[in-house]
Amino acid sequence: MKYKTALVLAGGAFGTSIGFVLTQNFQKVIIKVRSQDIYDEINRGENTTYLPGQKLPSSIKAALTWDEVRELQEGEIELMISGLPMAAIDDFCRENLSELTKLLDTGIPLVSLAKGIDHATLKLPDEIYNTHFSAYRKQLMYLSGPSFAKEILAKQITIVSLAGEDKVNLLNACDMLGTAFFKALPTTDVKGVLLGGSLKNVIAIAGGIMEGLGYNHNTRAALITRGIVEMLRFGTYFGARPGTFYGPSGMGDLILTTTGELSRNKSFGIEIAKGRKPEDIIRASRSVVEGYKTAKAAHLLAESKHISARIFTGIYHVLYLEHDPKEVVQALMMLPPKFEDD
Repeated sequence: MKYKTALVLAGGAFGTSIGFVLTQNFQKVIIKVRSQDIYDEINRGENTTYLPGQKLPSSIKAALTWDEVRELQEGEIELMISGLPMAAIDDFCRENLSELTKLLDTGIPLVSLAKGIDHATLKLPDEIYNTHFSAYRKQLMYLSGPSFAKEILAKQITIVSLAGEDKVNLLNACDMLGTAFFKALPTTDVKGVLLGGSLKNVIAIAGGIMEGLGYNHNTRAALITRGIVEMLRFGTYFGARPGTFYGPSGMGDLILTTTGELSRNKSFGIEIAKGRKPEDIIRASRSVVEGYKTAKAAHLLAESKHISARIFTGIYHVLYLEHDPKEVVQALMMLPPKFEDD
């Protein structure tokens, strides 16, 4: 093993799967969790709640406290992965500021897996992390791309984007994450990677709704191609590079989440098409459907910044204003034609 210890914050499906990737290069991978049940499951060798049936290597250990993290680590912690969902980042950073700062003081990278836009502040994950750790901006990185957790554990070849400000730190982190089946491609376009990872979840919900209404391949292709156009408009506002949206964190992730059967956001959309309420679907699952809150944030952002995003607005109307999905689709189809380059 090239490295000693990696630390993963939060034991959800994606955080656990990245922890599995790290076992290929690290002697010990510690997953810090809050729940006793997740703690017990991981230490029995399987995250039954989020990844049932997927066995974990013995080098992955769960910890409930920072003291336990220190007891478990072998040598120095050389990489920190944050598997925290968007809604949990701010509170976690406040509550654990001292411990996180001590680790960042050693110069290690912090890689966030969060995908979303905060609907209250309209901030992306980098803005929240920079608020707490502005002195460590060069160590902060953001991973996004087409990557179902279950397939990562099956060692399916997976390529993602890793964005950050410092090229040397990025290459170092890419090396720590790189395996025969998992590869992170470095980029300095933080906004592009974060927007792609966030906005595609809303389009995935739209894809689920379309499928649930009985639409098929033609419709899905139309949704993907028009969806990427609207995502690019958000990117233009944030100064992101257009090319990023055609990479793993943009088009790659968009295709996966609108077509793959393992997509939580797509499954959520299918249930919406059946007439279920968003709150009821979310309440019945411990998994986070990031696209639900992102839909509201994207709508508010488009409205306030005059970004033309009709698909995002339509999904907002379905999820938050209880508009009939069929009527929203028909309204989109009845819009007057425009030149594609307008």
